[in-house]
Amino acid sequence: MASITAIAKEFFAACETGKGWEACKAYCTPNATFAAQAEPLAEIKTLADYTDWMKGLMTIMPDGSYEVKSFATDTERNNVAAYGVFSGTHTGPGRPCEPTGKRRPRITSM
Repeated sequence: MASITAIAKEFFAACETGKGWEACKAYCTPNATFAAQAEPLAEIKTLADYTDWMKGLMTIMPDGSYEVKSFATDTERNNVAAYGVFSGTHTGPGRPCEPTGKRRPRITSM
């Protein structure tokens, strides 16, 4: 059986590269919840919706990439925490505006 660290790393890679829920659901419970304080994510309440949001983000930022800054496993509490920075340039089509060509970093933690 894979460790929770390995599972979390595989999930994080699939999620943050925009693979969507179809690729991420193997690592999660079907009704996993999601919460964020960031305004663009305020209405997203499930992990499935977040992974699909990331998939959509990669359509407007096709050069999107992430750098893991910290990854830790608390085996006593069966918990994994990841912290990373996602960056991408708005070059693809998308709402609410035409591509700006601006490169934006976004802090990610799970």
